[in-house]
Amino acid sequence: MDKKQIHRELQFKAMRSSGAGGQHVNKVSSKVELTFNIPESDGLSDLEKQRILLKLQSRLTNDGALVLQCDEARSQHRNKDLVVKRFFEMLKKAVTVPKKRKPTKPTKSSKEKRLKSKKITSEKKASRKKPDLGK
Repeated sequence: MDKKQIHRELQFKAMRSSGAGGQHVNKVSSKVELTFNIPESDGLSDLEKQRILLKLQSRLTNDGALVLQCDEARSQHRNKDLVVKRFFEMLKKAVTVPKKRKPTKPTKSSKEKRLKSKKITSEKKASRKKPDLGK
């Protein structure tokens, strides 16, 4: 994954943010929309593209583009930084291959500890019962 190449392929669009904010929100285009076309990227290998398309398939458009928006800050530059940071975190998470789980068995001491605690609980509950007076 070539970060510099990917950064060059990103497309940004600024638009007016929605919601409360009065005059500022009505005249300033602070919301930033990031678009990244995964199939046409030169910064990713074919294997990475397949993995990203599989992992992020619910977030992609029909032509395989990833679109992210950010309007958290009042500044367009701050929103751009935030959306780029979020994008690279998402990409990194989608590309990493999780470790294969190695099944393990419980140790002898852990089994003994579990049985001992069960015995103690059972004795505690048995001691709460009314005594049997041999009727």
